[in-house]
Amino acid sequence: MITTPPPEQTPDSQPGHALWYALRSKPNKEAMLERELISRDIEVYFPRLRVNPVNPRSRKWVPYFPGYLFVKVDLAATGINSLNRVPNANRLVMFGDYIPSVSEALLRRIDAKLAAIAEAGGQSFFDIQPGETVEISHGVFAGYEGIFEERLKGDERVRVLLKMLSDRYVPVEVDAGWVTKREKKR
Repeated sequence: MITTPPPEQTPDSQPGHALWYALRSKPNKEAMLERELISRDIEVYFPRLRVNPVNPRSRKWVPYFPGYLFVKVDLAATGINSLNRVPNANRLVMFGDYIPSVSEALLRRIDAKLAAIAEAGGQSFFDIQPGETVEISHGVFAGYEGIFEERLKGDERVRVLLKMLSDRYVPVEVDAGWVTKREKKR
C-alpha cells in the first residue's frame, strides 16, 4: 500500500518555500492560461515543441504536454483555490489531498530535450510517406513491420497496417515516435 504524508507534513506546504507544480489547463487554453498567470506575477514554465506542419497556416509551436503548465509558487501563501480559480485553469495535479511538486532538475531535462529537438529543425514525422514500410519500436507491437498509412490529428499518433494471419492487413494506431522507416532491402 502506498501512503503519502498529509499535506501539512510535506516540505511543499512550508511557508516561504516556492516549488514547481503541474497545473492542468482547459483544453487548448494553455497559452491563454500562461498569459493570465504571468499577468498575476506567477512564474510559469510552458514547454512548447516546434513542429513542421504540412499546412503552412497551421501552428508552428504546440504544447509538449498538451493541457499542462508548470507554475512556481509558495502554496502556503498562494493557496490551492486561488490557482484553481484562474481563468482557463482546470486544477493543480493532485493525488487525493497530496499535491506533488516537480523537481527543477526534471524541468531542466525537459528544456534540454526541447532544445535538442529545436536544433534538429523541430519535430517532423513527414519523412515517412503513406505506403512506405515501417517498423514499430515500442509497445505491444514492438518489432513488427507494417505499412505506414497516415498521420492522425495532432501528429502524435499514426496509423500503420500490420500484416497478420492469413495475409490480412489490420490497422493499428501507435505513437508517432514509435515508428521508424525501414530501409529498403537490396
